[in-house]
Amino acid sequence: DEPKFNVGPENETAVTEFILKGFSGLDQRLQLLLSLVFALIYLTTVMGNTTIIFLVYADHRLQTPMYFFIGNLAFLEIWFTSSTSIKLVVILGSGRRTISLSSCFAQSYFYFALGCTECVLLVVMSFDRYVAICQPLRYAAIMKPQLCIHLVVATWVTGFTFLSYHLVILSQLTFCGSNEIHHFFCDNSPLFKLSCSDTSLLWKIDSVFLSFVILGSLCLTLAFYLCILFCILHLPTASGRKKAFSVCSSHLTTLAMAYGSCIVLYACLSEYVSLETKSIVALLNTVLYPFLNPFIYSLRNKTVILALNEAIRRTRAQL
Repeated sequence: DEPKFNVGPENETAVTEFILKGFSGLDQRLQLLLSLVFALIYLTTVMGNTTIIFLVYADHRLQTPMYFFIGNLAFLEIWFTSSTSIKLVVILGSGRRTISLSSCFAQSYFYFALGCTECVLLVVMSFDRYVAICQPLRYAAIMKPQLCIHLVVATWVTGFTFLSYHLVILSQLTFCGSNEIHHFFCDNSPLFKLSCSDTSLLWKIDSVFLSFVILGSLCLTLAFYLCILFCILHLPTASGRKKAFSVCSSHLTTLAMAYGSCIVLYACLSEYVSLETKSIVALLNTVLYPFLNPFIYSLRNKTVILALNEAIRRTRAQL
């Protein structure tokens, strides 16, 4: 791919498109193999999350606050993984690594906005589990449909509104040198490093804000799960404790993966992490985590499996 530039004022050359160099050092056959693997993972992720959305909408047994939030998480995961996985499959499979300046900025915005929305949604989901386990007699009175809808709307509005600052930061950057991004998507670190502008203040603002979102939501989520843990320990039956522990442990596993990768990528001293390390860790966040979510949050649940089996039987009967 040949770099494209426009000649701007004062005889500077302004970059109009970037080249994504992520995993370009791998053998061509290995890149093609990875492209097929990631395409399969992406399709499975989309199908799994779409199935969950359909079941939550169609089956009355799943029309509860918990599955309402899980359905929203599934919808969010489809868009979150699509924001990066489609381009990743294209650059590995076809070698077309170019991306326009506007497309790069749009990808960066949606990636961070959806990620911020997910952090807030995970807090809401942990609150729902806290009420269900620790306040079971008041659960129906607290988690009314109106409250659930308001919480979800607030989650999406918060994520996309708060991250509007990211577009403002990107609009302040000028690019007049190399146009090679050593990553598989338009992350903030490589963009800042390519910019001809003084990015020291912008980097601090971005780092502080993302650290606040990631660590703040993590602390709230862990606080709810800590309360849940104390409630579980006081459950009267061993079977009840075992069931609650099983559910919470699987949720905490995915949270560890999601927040662990986010902390390495964006929180605190992330600017000192090499781009190569970030590219590998980002795969956990953008490919593996969305892939595992449908199985951990829903498809291991007996009620969901029963609803899925009944939906399959009805479909076969109609055919």
